[in-house]
Amino acid sequence: MTALLENPTARVKWLAVPSSAAWLEAANARPDLLLIDHAHCERKAAGVALQLMFRYPSDAALAEALSPLAREELEHFELVLQVLERRGIALRPLAAPAYGASLAAAVRRQEPHRQLDALLVAGLIEARSHERMALLAAHAADAELLQLYGELLASEARHFGLYWVLAEERHGREATVARLEQLALVERNALGGELADPHGLRMHSVGVAGG
Repeated sequence: MTALLENPTARVKWLAVPSSAAWLEAANARPDLLLIDHAHCERKAAGVALQLMFRYPSDAALAEALSPLAREELEHFELVLQVLERRGIALRPLAAPAYGASLAAAVRRQEPHRQLDALLVAGLIEARSHERMALLAAHAADAELLQLYGELLASEARHFGLYWVLAEERHGREATVARLEQLALVERNALGGELADPHGLRMHSVGVAGG
């Protein structure tokens, strides 16, 4: 069984570049908007895990690993919902940034490459979420959000660690490292540029160093 490991990827460099100070400034200026998007992100993350389980139904170990991850993502969704409710903010649809679509477009369509790419894309998204939550846990202007993001950091790190383990177990370390390097550049490019509309702030909106 592959468990939700504590920190199996301490020496794996997921992200090509860090997030920018401009993204953090925008996030602190619009915490309620970020919370709404965060709720959607947690729900989508649960959906990604479930989609992988359904796509590879004969891989029992994959399902055994991803089922608790999906439950934990939904627990996080519920936690963010509680914060929104305390603030009197209704969950509403938000236009998604181009980030997710850009990464999805890089996933190769033929197996076994498709599975490797899907696992690594999921891990990259989790890694970026963790990096940005760490910024908010250290620098959020709102005390409640400092606590929220601080509480979520450990589990977010486990999530991208798990995706790495699943990829390496199935595709080998050499192929996994090489493909991660390529996809990390796609991820960096997806976050390049400046935020033209402040209402477009998202957990995965543009804003990286040198972008």
